[in-house]
Amino acid sequence: MMNEAIALVIPAWNEADALKHLLPEISRNLVRWIVVVDNNSTDATAAVARAAGATVVLEERRGYGQACWRGFQTARDLGAEIVVFMDGDGSDNPVDLPRMVEPILSNQADFVIGSRVGPQSESGAVPPQARLGNWLISRSVSWLYGVSVHDIGSFRAVRIEKLEQLRMQEMTFGWPVEMLVKAARAHFRIVEIDLHYRRRSHGQSKVAGTITGSIRAAYAMLSTMARYARKKDLKYV
Repeated sequence: MMNEAIALVIPAWNEADALKHLLPEISRNLVRWIVVVDNNSTDATAAVARAAGATVVLEERRGYGQACWRGFQTARDLGAEIVVFMDGDGSDNPVDLPRMVEPILSNQADFVIGSRVGPQSESGAVPPQARLGNWLISRSVSWLYGVSVHDIGSFRAVRIEKLEQLRMQEMTFGWPVEMLVKAARAHFRIVEIDLHYRRRSHGQSKVAGTITGSIRAAYAMLSTMARYARKKDLKYV
């Protein structure tokens, strides 16, 4: 599996406590670089990540997509061929990393997305409001673009060259939807993997942990999907 250079990108905002437990779980036999994108945290996120041996980059502009894009640029500049995105709250389980990249390494997929709503996920890990919102969006994307997905999760793997082709623009919580929609319209081979998703290890989710956060994220995702559904043609590199 080490024939190709893999970078793991973890966008993080005030996740020092969770990263203390998450980063030691990640096998360095699989990923060559762990890139933690500090999205202008006010806690010790950057210090904890550096102490664990991660490459830390600062992205002062707040936004989930902004942090992911900065992480992608860093992975590309380091020489990665495959980039994997994982949340920093400990809910994405590193045990799933080999399964996430295997379809790409075996040339069975261009883009792999993890599903948090499969039978292997921990009960209660996805709050009801988040489960409902993700069901609505994933069903809509599946119907509009003919791809079989059941969740719009953050744990995903893609070839660097493929992600670069998508010319990502959405720098908010709409980033995951934009990536999926553009990948589907570009006829990427998309594979969904059931995850061993778990409850976040520390703190409260900035998104699914509150009704307000869930509404804001759902709005960003739905508006992104609607915007691209109206576009008749997308230009790629």
